[in-house]
Amino acid sequence: MSKVESIEREIVELSSTELAAFRNWFREFDAEAWDHQIEEDARSGKLDGLANTALKSFQSGSCSEL
Repeated sequence: MSKVESIEREIVELSSTELAAFRNWFREFDAEAWDHQIEEDARSGKLDGLANTALKSFQSGSCSEL
């Protein structure tokens, strides 16, 4: 059995209160991981092309307010 399968089986056994607590914990964990990845990508230059395209679109007036 893989780790993921083991975790899935454990999650199925959680009470509704425990599941809510796990859901909140995982949401925060996942958000922190996402933020860290975005920061790494920005530092390494992986987002430079996307940022330059967005800036050019803005400067040319082809963007609209949300």
